[in-house]
Amino acid sequence: MNPSPALMMGIDVGATSISGGLITSSGDVLTAVETPTRHRGSAVETLLTVVNDLITGARADGLDLEGIGVGLPGLVDVEKGMMVSPHNLVSEFAHVPLGDRLHAATGLPVFVDNDVNALALGEWTFGVGRGARSLALLAVGTGVGGGLILDGHLVRGQSGCAGEFGHIPIGHQDGPLCVCGARGCMVMWVGGKALEETARQHIAKGAASSLLRLAGGDPQQITAALVFEAAAAQDELARGLVDAACQALGAGIGAIMHAVDPELIVITGGVAASLARCESQIVAAIGRYALAHALARTRIRLAPTDKRQTVRGGAALVLYELRRRGGRDRHGQPA
Repeated sequence: MNPSPALMMGIDVGATSISGGLITSSGDVLTAVETPTRHRGSAVETLLTVVNDLITGARADGLDLEGIGVGLPGLVDVEKGMMVSPHNLVSEFAHVPLGDRLHAATGLPVFVDNDVNALALGEWTFGVGRGARSLALLAVGTGVGGGLILDGHLVRGQSGCAGEFGHIPIGHQDGPLCVCGARGCMVMWVGGKALEETARQHIAKGAASSLLRLAGGDPQQITAALVFEAAAAQDELARGLVDAACQALGAGIGAIMHAVDPELIVITGGVAASLARCESQIVAAIGRYALAHALARTRIRLAPTDKRQTVRGGAALVLYELRRRGGRDRHGQPA
């Protein structure tokens, strides 16, 4: 009788949904679930329910788990297993000892990290970055997150802020004001929320555009995907916003290349599918900012993601942390 495959549980926490899955050490997703973030009243309780349901299902099938990996959308203290700064959309996770709570409830090793760090590990372990020694990942969605792997090590930095690529300053002092308090951050041109809000501001000022028609006459229904759709149809307003986004992304990636010179740069996230139609434009923009010698040796990959891939990030986090800690959990106990 063949032994059961090694399994990890991956959890991805988002503002609108929490996803979970059971994943093998080769990256196969055996089970995947998704539920509204506050299905149980609070995001924390919803997450605990998702974990319990997945464990119950695994045990009913006679499957053993090696650990749980959780990606949270905020700054995380990995050693404490908790978010240490509130995220404006899932603020109830701030300062909750999530790793300890899940360990107490399940008896399993639990590792918690920023969601994009987990996503970077997922692409490096199972996805387009498999086999690369160094990788920089940009997750372009509502905002712009980042993850960085150098010489086989996830770089978190001394305060956990390494890889915050969305806040690379590419504008000048009178650029758009970012939520971080600075001006000219890359996210203010590239992030989906910024694209939508900028389009709405132009519409409110009377700019002629097909965007309002595409949104059914309601400016609040303008999405980043609609901006890219209108740009592809040569709408002047949308075309300008997309051109600015590609230019900003090129400048930001150029800065990343000069800082860390990675083997591979991955652009993923909810807006990546729209960006894919602009791939040649993005590469051309990178060429205006990056050294030609570096660009010629760096692979650029656009990899649109879905929830099955994000839960693989949690599984990759388990594998990475158990290896980094010599097969022991956060508490120093054998896993």
